[in-house]
Amino acid sequence: MKRRFDTYFPWLFTVSDFLASLLSMAIANAFLQRFQVLGQTEFSAFLPLSLLWILISSLRKDYKIGRTDEYDKTLSSFSVTLLWFLGATAILWTPLQEGNYRWIQIGALGLTLGLLMGIFRVAVHLVLKKYRASGNNYQNAIIVGKGSTSPRLVDVLRIRKDFGINFLGYFDDQSDCEQTRGAIEDLFEKAPKMNVDLIYIHEKLEASLVKRVIDFADEHYIKVKMIPGKSLQLEKSLSFSRYGDFFVINVNDIPLDHPLNSFAKRVFDLAFASFVTVFILSWLIPLVGLLIKLESRGPVFFIQKRNGLNNEVFNCLKFRSMTPNDYADSHQATKDDPRVTRIGAFLRNSSLDEMPQFLNVLMGSMSIVGPRPHTLPMNDTFRTQIERYNSRHKIKPGITGLAQVRGYRGEIENSFQIRSRVRLDYFYINNWSFLLDLEIMVKTVYELLFNRENAY
Repeated sequence: MKRRFDTYFPWLFTVSDFLASLLSMAIANAFLQRFQVLGQTEFSAFLPLSLLWILISSLRKDYKIGRTDEYDKTLSSFSVTLLWFLGATAILWTPLQEGNYRWIQIGALGLTLGLLMGIFRVAVHLVLKKYRASGNNYQNAIIVGKGSTSPRLVDVLRIRKDFGINFLGYFDDQSDCEQTRGAIEDLFEKAPKMNVDLIYIHEKLEASLVKRVIDFADEHYIKVKMIPGKSLQLEKSLSFSRYGDFFVINVNDIPLDHPLNSFAKRVFDLAFASFVTVFILSWLIPLVGLLIKLESRGPVFFIQKRNGLNNEVFNCLKFRSMTPNDYADSHQATKDDPRVTRIGAFLRNSSLDEMPQFLNVLMGSMSIVGPRPHTLPMNDTFRTQIERYNSRHKIKPGITGLAQVRGYRGEIENSFQIRSRVRLDYFYINNWSFLLDLEIMVKTVYELLFNRENAY
């Protein structure tokens, strides 16, 4: 059953994806016609679109949902397919050639399809995970070499039943636990009889033996994967660089090192910050500035030196919320702080004091989402106390961040809070995605509306 499923699943996925796309386009058609975004279009006109969708989806091999993939990877792959589809549709689909609002139509069609087909793709992913967790569509796996990290892999496979990987045992010359199926030499005789699909090799094996195992696996159509030792069991994915015929592991690469990722993040930052500047800051700055001036003497903006990308210092902008004092850099604001003005208390409670930082985003010193920047004295203190603290400066600081939406915002009262912030910042940097940024932004809005406990 496990092999038949792998054979039939691509066809099952393709047929269901075709029907789902047809239904989604019918719903999109009804929705867009109701709001007069799209002219009267017969349902039959959407049939070529569904065929185009399946063509693009098949060419991109969307049906290949990896056993260890999470749903965000499925959504990421779906997003690329959707962009290809919308581009082809804008060029080829006849009803759009006659419309007066072509880009509005294609945008509305994209949003509707993105929502409906996105839900379908995630549902397929979750159903497949559930199916594998119930003991179906599994693959048999063995481990060659019981090193210090091998038992960790076995624990993961035991806990994550949804991976659909059935561990059969070790082949090792020294291990004699109940899961040991024999010495390494026994592998070549026993593995063909065990219906093995995957062989995991621990890195401690000698190169000649590794080559022999790989050659054996090739002959028997078995996939081989290497288990890195402790030094490479990091909190992030590894990538590789090729120097001719020689490969090296990029240990500390991050997603935003990729030019396309950094370009996409910067384009979004510029677009969003420009929108906020034109439609909000253009009237908010004069209004808040007048209120600040009416209550106390001093500048409208509070400009503070903070550490940014690569630990470089930049001028972080905020609306001034305190009376001018000599301790703004060294003393955090506390609850009922006497330095905070009345308008300042409102600005801090509503987080409006941070709004000028959208100008920092336009200037390129900050991003919409990223680790929150700290003052220079705080930065100097924390980097001597917190391991890997400086790693949070590998990307631009943000107006909001993962730590802030997880509840770590406001005054830092103990070491646990800053350690938790740094740990979440480290996770964000090493696992960045555009979808994660959008999720953080949505959660930020929720926090601003419903959770003001630490805002003072």
